Amino acid sequence: MTIRTQQSISGFIASDPQLTQTDRGDARFYARFGQENFRREDDGTFTKLETTFHNLVMYRATAERAYERFSKGDSFVAEGYLHEYSYERDGQAADGLEFVAKKIGHDTARTQYSVERSQRVTDHDAPVRGQSRAFESPQKRPSTDAPTLGR
Repeated sequence: MTIRTQQSISGFIASDPQLTQTDRGDARFYARFGQENFRREDDGTFTKLETTFHNLVMYRATAERAYERFSKGDSFVAEGYLHEYSYERDGQAADGLEFVAKKIGHDTARTQYSVERSQRVTDHDAPVRGQSRAFESPQKRPSTDAPTLGR
């Protein structure tokens, strides 16, 4: 079986996110994002290069959830695809490029947060063949802090 892959990006939200609607009435998230760039030197050190800025968009439910959860300055990792488009500005035709994220999350390497999980079956919760195993009550499981997404 093959592993499905898609393009991905990482960076930080560089502008205040905007939530608008498309002509069809779908939610549309838009933000500028930045990517820090580095060059590895022969001695093993890194030289910081100029930060680049790009367009990030999402649509429908993903857009609405991202708008609720992301703020300017948040580091993220996203999966999706590049979209080239043409537009007109000041009477001149121009080409643009945006990353359309289908999935997005905070970058765990750069963000502190905790996770609140709903009760679910995992491999270690699954019953052994021939045995029945009831779920433990939530009071018996270790409690976790309420989610606090880093910003």
